[in-house]
Amino acid sequence: MCRWDDLPAEETNAVRRTLFPGEGADLKRVAVPAGTTAPRHHHEHEEFILVLEGRVILTTADGTFPLTPGSVVRLRAHAWHEAVFEADSVLVEVNLKG
Repeated sequence: MCRWDDLPAEETNAVRRTLFPGEGADLKRVAVPAGTTAPRHHHEHEEFILVLEGRVILTTADGTFPLTPGSVVRLRAHAWHEAVFEADSVLVEVNLKG
């Protein structure tokens, strides 16, 4: 057990990622400033996202979706997606390992 603040964080382009590693999955807290974009990409693993704060516009093969606090998303492995962060946002991601 620990607190997010007890874990080391990595910051790239003002996006702050804090990782809590596990054996079958990783839990990650991601703080993203407004105006940030995540270009179209995919992951080799399944991913779940919970929006804690902010507003994100997520685009997938299924359409474009506004995400606000309380929104939960499941992305299958290899599913492309892209995002625009319209407000300062905080997400929690669960990334399943192969």
